[in-house]
Amino acid sequence: MGWISRPRARWRAATGLVATALLGALSVTALGTTPAAAAGAVKGPGLTIVHNEGGTDYEDWLGSYKVGGKNVFCVRFHLKAPGSDEAYQPGDELLTKWGEKLQPDVAGNISYLLLRYGNTSNNDEAAALAHLLHSWTAKTHAPGDTDFGTPPDKAAYPEQKYLNALTPAAKDDVAKMKAEAEANRGPWTASVTAPKGDQHLGQPATWTVTVKNSQGKGIPDVPVKLTATDGTVGQADKQADAEKASDSSSGNPAPQAAQKDTTIKTDANGTVTAKVTPTGDQPKLVASLSAPADKPTVQNPVNTKDGIQSVVGTGGEKRLTAQGVVAVAKPGKVQVTKTDAKTGKGIGGATLRVTGKDRKTAATSQDGKPLTGPDGQPAVVTTSGDNGTATVENLLAPQEVCVVEVNAPPGYTNAFDPNNPPAACGSLTPGGTLALTVANTPNEVPHAIPAGDLPVTMAKGTVETSFSTGGIAGLAALVLVGSALVGFAARRSARR
Repeated sequence: MGWISRPRARWRAATGLVATALLGALSVTALGTTPAAAAGAVKGPGLTIVHNEGGTDYEDWLGSYKVGGKNVFCVRFHLKAPGSDEAYQPGDELLTKWGEKLQPDVAGNISYLLLRYGNTSNNDEAAALAHLLHSWTAKTHAPGDTDFGTPPDKAAYPEQKYLNALTPAAKDDVAKMKAEAEANRGPWTASVTAPKGDQHLGQPATWTVTVKNSQGKGIPDVPVKLTATDGTVGQADKQADAEKASDSSSGNPAPQAAQKDTTIKTDANGTVTAKVTPTGDQPKLVASLSAPADKPTVQNPVNTKDGIQSVVGTGGEKRLTAQGVVAVAKPGKVQVTKTDAKTGKGIGGATLRVTGKDRKTAATSQDGKPLTGPDGQPAVVTTSGDNGTATVENLLAPQEVCVVEVNAPPGYTNAFDPNNPPAACGSLTPGGTLALTVANTPNEVPHAIPAGDLPVTMAKGTVETSFSTGGIAGLAALVLVGSALVGFAARRSARR
């Protein structure tokens, strides 16, 4: 389009352009962010909310900002948002926008929420956290200070208006965070419970760490770092299974089985159970975790001239530690003595197996392993010396120990029963010496012949009977003669 040559027409055209520019500027102002942001402001997770004032929509930001590469939340409502390279001074106690101290329960709530949600990447959670921070630190302080158009340094946070502008999910998060903070705010306590009973090298035992809130209730989902000294630490089986199931959905690897340190989250009861395997004389377990600070801290801007907001991040925590220590039971030893059952004198060269209470399986060494020989059977010891002794050291204590004879020494074989060999058993105590004695009955020796006596000689004879042919014939003749004489005498008597 060409230039308009008539002055009146040119004036009308210029007036139209100015009016258009003013309307555009007003439109930008109406839809611009409130409060203003410093140059270079970078938003983190959060939500842009829209509120209507006199028929005009205005945008505002509820969420975090990136400052120095970290997510931070503003706490002086309606002042300028910080730039990403804004310089801050750390370490001051968080006060309200009006310079007043926070109520202890409010301070505890803020510390807890910063600890739990300060690094959230969820937009609804970040908006809910920003809303709660402003509602607690910039409450109405004077009549009309929540009205639109109040100067930034005097403006209070219009809590209900901004709550209504949140998404349904963010509104739910506001309610959830309030309840969670009330239930779990600090001060927290942590304790470590060592296992009961004797501890032994190489034998894992269960330790328990408990994290409780100010009401004495366990707090779930708290990451606890466990560090072992004179031992290795791994997750207890039951909790490890639950963690693996949980981690499989999130893609996080489960903690390793045995290492010097590991990090485990508390369960629904606020407890962590771990297996500690002693490798030295005094196993110690240290538990450390981030807990809500008693009072949250704020970072104030170095530049105080441009009305930049103060910020809070994950500085609402303190380090909490607890530890437990136990002593490993000292090893014991067994002293075996082999004796003559009649004289009580020691017998060298006797072999005996060192077993457990059942007389079959091997006794246990201090390192928790079976005490076996090259053949894999319970170790065998041999008595020696005039006392007939043998010593077995570095045994786990307490335990029941038996010594069972393998073979009888020469001169003691007659009374030896391989199905029921001589044995002795006893209880070994930590650091003690168990004395066991096994006696053998000597073989019986033949009685000696008394001096001066002669042996009695027993005479033996043989009687034999034999019959000859002539003898038999003579005997027959004699019988015939006798018979004839008897007959002759009988006839003469009859004649008379």
